[in-house]
Amino acid sequence: MRHSSTRDVFAHWDRQRDGRPAPERGDIDPAAIRHALGDVFILAVDFVDEHRFRLAGTRVCALFTRELKGESFTALWDEPSRRLMQDLLNAATEEHTGTVAGLIGHAADGATADLELLILPLAHQGHARVRALGVLTPVTTPPFWLGSKAIERLELGQLRHVGPVIDELGGRRFMTGGQGVTIRRGLRIYQGGRPSSPSEKAG
Repeated sequence: MRHSSTRDVFAHWDRQRDGRPAPERGDIDPAAIRHALGDVFILAVDFVDEHRFRLAGTRVCALFTRELKGESFTALWDEPSRRLMQDLLNAATEEHTGTVAGLIGHAADGATADLELLILPLAHQGHARVRALGVLTPVTTPPFWLGSKAIERLELGQLRHVGPVIDELGGRRFMTGGQGVTIRRGLRIYQGGRPSSPSEKAG
């Protein structure tokens, strides 16, 4: 986790779960992560299980130069990344597995920005629809154009799974965004790809 907002939110989420697979939304204290709030978003599912923004911080919205509340999260992604991102959201919801990933944000004129994404599960009861807490932020000095022109699409890069479920399995799992992933009854099936190199694991 390269950005301070990503690290701070993950540390707070990990503390607040207090031995559970995931904390509930009410366990997340905005005051404890106040410096990161501009980079934070919350996802909820609608009545057809589409993940949409329940809220998004000011810096997240500035990346796209618009208010994101109510928009589909997966609609922000390019076609190759979209299905994998839906699988990752399902893993957060169904398996309490978080994800941290490197992204490339593409503007309409071809300009790009390196971003970091964190998605963490939130426990829910009954018909509660809030399902995930996230962070989306540039990982280096933001390019001068961010906020004046919109990121039109997101491209998924390298990612790894994080959280207590992964720790119990003996460590974090690495993969690249180009690999296909299918989740079936608690099993994650990787299509193609190759083992991570030592240099990737050190990242």
